[in-house]
Amino acid sequence: MANLHRATDGTLLGLGICMLAMSGLTLHWQNRWGESYQQLEASQMLAHRMQESAAILEQHHLGALKKPGLLVPTSSEKLIYLAAPHTPRPANATELLGSLQIGMGTLSQIRPGY
Repeated sequence: MANLHRATDGTLLGLGICMLAMSGLTLHWQNRWGESYQQLEASQMLAHRMQESAAILEQHHLGALKKPGLLVPTSSEKLIYLAAPHTPRPANATELLGSLQIGMGTLSQIRPGY
């Protein structure tokens, strides 16, 4: 009979610990969901503001079209062509490894505790 009571007590203690763990995880997940929802609301508000800004800019440009004196006629002779920007070539793997070895040498010079 004593062994049955010990087994029952152990089972109840295990279930209690599991319940506490599940309660903690539930609270953690609810908090994460709340944070994600707040971020979603913030992004929706920013998207709405961006749409409003685009509409205001569009109205401004449409207003400028109604005033033909503000627009300057152009032709293909007046177009300016720009050369493509120069992109730096990617570094060689040996140069990258050389820079890492130099960096590793400086790490060994750092005194412990800093």
